[in-house]
Amino acid sequence: MGHQLDDLFNHNAWATAQVIAYCQGLDETTLNTTERGVYGTILATLRHIIDSEAGYLFRVSGAWPEYPWDGEQVVGLDVLSERADLLAATWKLYLAGGVDDAWLGEARGDNGDVFAVPAGIFITQSIHHGSEHRAQICTILGSLGLEPPDVSAWGYSDESGRSWLKTAGG
Repeated sequence: MGHQLDDLFNHNAWATAQVIAYCQGLDETTLNTTERGVYGTILATLRHIIDSEAGYLFRVSGAWPEYPWDGEQVVGLDVLSERADLLAATWKLYLAGGVDDAWLGEARGDNGDVFAVPAGIFITQSIHHGSEHRAQICTILGSLGLEPPDVSAWGYSDESGRSWLKTAGG
């Protein structure tokens, strides 16, 4: 990418990968747990994150001649991990080419209204949507007494080497 969006998209991909990796150690009962006020079960929410991100990317990038997979297909964590990797790589390619500020796509409202939407809004929604739903998964995990993975920007920064100790305090 080579610009300020690198960290934003790398964090997004890293955070989703962290949640998927964490969930690979959980049993089916836990993966199918939900809580009030969240999207759905842990597994359904992960599927929703990945399928939605593919939809946003598909709309802005033209990376695929058609939507890259059947969003109605029920898949497990291994397939979700593969799809998340594909999304991360495709975002990098798309962003490396530059975002066309004048590009307009379409989105449909729940009542059938059609909206003209700039690429920047699809990009913003993709990042926001993933963060919101990863937080919901972490809420479910916490409600079960589990310590959820750290998917914060600070966690990403530390693990990726994007921040470092400059001077020791104290």
